[in-house]
Amino acid sequence: MTSTAAVIGSTGLVGSHVLSTLLGLDAFKTIYTISRRAPKAESPKLAATVEADTTKWASNLSSITPPPPVVISALGTTRAQAGGIANQWKIDHDLNVELAKAAHAAGTKTFVFVSSAGARNLGSSQVPYSKMKVGVEDAIKSLDFEQAIILRPGIILGKREVEHTGGPLLNTLVRGLGAVAQGLQDRFGQDAEVIARAAVRATVLAAEGKAPSKYWTLEQSDIVKLGRDEWKS
Repeated sequence: MTSTAAVIGSTGLVGSHVLSTLLGLDAFKTIYTISRRAPKAESPKLAATVEADTTKWASNLSSITPPPPVVISALGTTRAQAGGIANQWKIDHDLNVELAKAAHAAGTKTFVFVSSAGARNLGSSQVPYSKMKVGVEDAIKSLDFEQAIILRPGIILGKREVEHTGGPLLNTLVRGLGAVAQGLQDRFGQDAEVIARAAVRATVLAAEGKAPSKYWTLEQSDIVKLGRDEWKS
């Protein structure tokens, strides 16, 4: 396959790994990004749009010609960074839904979304963060893409430019489990690079007609399998 893709959230922890992974594959000839600041990655294959006004992102995505057959969104923020739950909802939920709608209207065939483990667990409907993720998942499913891929990682391991509250401690604790047994770490968290690789690998498999379903959900064990155990660069 030779394809193009667009990455939303390309400057974040997972999204930056998605971008670098795609850039390293011959199967993708052009990678588009839309972000508030320029990605750190550099490549002749990279077509980056830097737009501080997120209300313009959907139109930026719609204006890509021809439309990318694949759009991967690892877009997300925190309540602290956004300045409150209402502002976080605008990014994590509203903007993701708007971008999914724009992608579908433009003719994108495969939409990939990095969600979160536990989004649909008992009691999660009362948790704002889970409600955001579930809302986006449901919107993607209702749009009826030819292929939708949802990843639900656990604690995302890796160093962020702006650390989440308690993030470094959680990283240390989960990696400590890995020192005891890798399987213990895998149950609770996955490296950002592994999550990104799983997203890309699932995208390639879908293009080869190997997706198990039209709406494919990758739980933590699936992410580890595709992004680490079976990964081939």
